[in-house]
Amino acid sequence: MAKDRYLEPYRQWAKHHGTGFEVTLWANPAAQSLRFEVFCQMCALANKRILDAGCSRGDFAAYMVKNNLQFSQYIGIDGLNDVITYAQQRDLPRCGFICGDFLRNPQLFGDNHPQVICISGTLNTMSDQQVIRVLDAAWNATSESLLFNFLSNLAGPAAPTQTKPARRLHTLRLLKWAATKTGRVTYRQDYFNAGHDATILMTKHGPK
Repeated sequence: MAKDRYLEPYRQWAKHHGTGFEVTLWANPAAQSLRFEVFCQMCALANKRILDAGCSRGDFAAYMVKNNLQFSQYIGIDGLNDVITYAQQRDLPRCGFICGDFLRNPQLFGDNHPQVICISGTLNTMSDQQVIRVLDAAWNATSESLLFNFLSNLAGPAAPTQTKPARRLHTLRLLKWAATKTGRVTYRQDYFNAGHDATILMTKHGPK
């Protein structure tokens, strides 16, 4: 079994279909955009150094630029060279993109000393153990906040049946993990009617 099996669905799509939107494995651009909107609502990203782990084609960076969010600097990391090349060719201001596997090389999380680390969708093809390894490394590397979304196993009754390669993660375990790291945890699962997606924000500093 390949050590980077979590990347294989993306790798196979890029190999056979290229770097179009579908390589992100999101259902549609509107669903992706809504998740980005929630990120921007939950966390103050203006004037911050942002690291996007699992950035794919750089769509979150493009979303922030399009919406005139004045972040200080953005670094996107992804394990597929094809999507990183695509992201670099978008020539987005204040953005840099790196090809690397942050699960194998967690030191990548420290690139440019990020104040906020974002992880959107990337966890959904990982095992439970891999998810915690990634989140631990990201939390240790960020100076201020960790922001991540995932498919929730506490989905509402109208939620669609989840198909492979993505899977629903154990939401209460992730909340418990977050609460052991910081007293400042924000949770949202209200942005899709079916309640099948969740976002957690963890913050290190604040009023005592």
